[in-house]
Amino acid sequence: LRVQNKKLYLAAFAAVLGPLSFGFVLGYSSPVIPELRKINDPNLRLDSSQASWFGSVVTLGAAAGGILGGYVVDKVGRKLSLMLCSIPYVFGYIVIISAQNVWMLYFGRMLTGLATGITSLVAPVYISEVSHPKVRGMLGSCVQLMVVTGILGAYVAGITLKWRWLAVLCSFPPCVMLLFMSFMPETPRFLLNQSKRSEAIAALCFLRGPHVDHAWECSQIEASVQEEGLNLSEFKNPSIYRPLLIGVALMFFQQVTGINAVMFYAETIFEDANFKDSRMASVVVGSIQVCFTALAAIIIDKTGRKVLLYLSGIIMALSTALFGLYFKIILPDRNNSSNPDVWFSLNSASPGTESGISWLAVVSLGLFVAGFALGWGPVPWLVISEIFPLKAKGISSGACVLTNWIMAFLITKEFNDFIGFLTSYGTFWLFSAFCCLSVIFTAFYVPETKGQTLEQIEAYFRRS
Repeated sequence: LRVQNKKLYLAAFAAVLGPLSFGFVLGYSSPVIPELRKINDPNLRLDSSQASWFGSVVTLGAAAGGILGGYVVDKVGRKLSLMLCSIPYVFGYIVIISAQNVWMLYFGRMLTGLATGITSLVAPVYISEVSHPKVRGMLGSCVQLMVVTGILGAYVAGITLKWRWLAVLCSFPPCVMLLFMSFMPETPRFLLNQSKRSEAIAALCFLRGPHVDHAWECSQIEASVQEEGLNLSEFKNPSIYRPLLIGVALMFFQQVTGINAVMFYAETIFEDANFKDSRMASVVVGSIQVCFTALAAIIIDKTGRKVLLYLSGIIMALSTALFGLYFKIILPDRNNSSNPDVWFSLNSASPGTESGISWLAVVSLGLFVAGFALGWGPVPWLVISEIFPLKAKGISSGACVLTNWIMAFLITKEFNDFIGFLTSYGTFWLFSAFCCLSVIFTAFYVPETKGQTLEQIEAYFRRS
């Protein structure tokens, strides 16, 4: 398998250049917003409201991309969908590079967000359909690994590059993806669904090597491929609606565990802990994410998906509970702690209190990021690429991606309102409760897909 899989790894590498591009999009705003808030040009200078829109408008573009991707992936195929993604990526960066006003910045971010939404749907589907079951978990986890690598890359490059040059750098990965994907095959499952048996066998020959029984694997896939289209009435069928509900719930829990909120606080927390260079602190956080996502990719085919979700959920529940404790201790009274301005709340804490226990916040942050990267970061994306039947894959994946990005937008934009309503510590204890719920949900509803073919997973839902 190792010898035969060399070209499979090449195909997976070409596909994960899409998530790498997606990571650069997400990471771009972190070093750029402080620069654009101080820029001399009044047409491009961002106030606090514009800065929050610059950061979050990507999620709206990505939500639209999820809808579009769900349609495109079934119409033109997985390979061509990934190649087409490079157009809005590059065009979006061209708009940002040539921006003369804030609206051009928004438009460029919206376009890169659109590409991000399509990529976040198509790349996991492509990788799961070309992979051998023994390495599908590892290769599927590489999607999230490349996302966090892209985020870290943007953080590191942002230390030395100005915002326009950083946009130039960010436009390279999608161009390389376009080049590499042009030499890769379409997935055998999609080709067989299009009744292209000879092309499917040629694709399997490329992906598995010449010394494997391609006809047998082809017949296994054909047995589960149903060529007729999908009617909405078929969503009454448990084999279609059950995996869809599981996928949507996984994406919901991934966001309500509080990842965006914790990252929102990161810079403030590091400053309280006397980390003078908050950009370097962001690089530290990014590095933790990359290390633990890589660890998840290495061990996921041995441990299974559910074990990592349990471990991740428990670590995040503990760390968000500690965050809540940190804010409960440093905020002097309930009136101040309900003030939605995070900076005001922290600065109004009892003098000297925060520096005394700032280690608690830093430890909580490190634990949370490590926990998320170990399970709830990569595993939901992997599971949704595995559990949907072929004919429902486009629309079901689209619904999951749409859920993920809408929740990301709501958590990011409404976070201050949560703090105003629940207080800082109450908000983090709510996230801790959601983390506990995610563990319970995993125990009762998420199937273990380790080592199974996509056809066996499909058969499991049909039987149940």
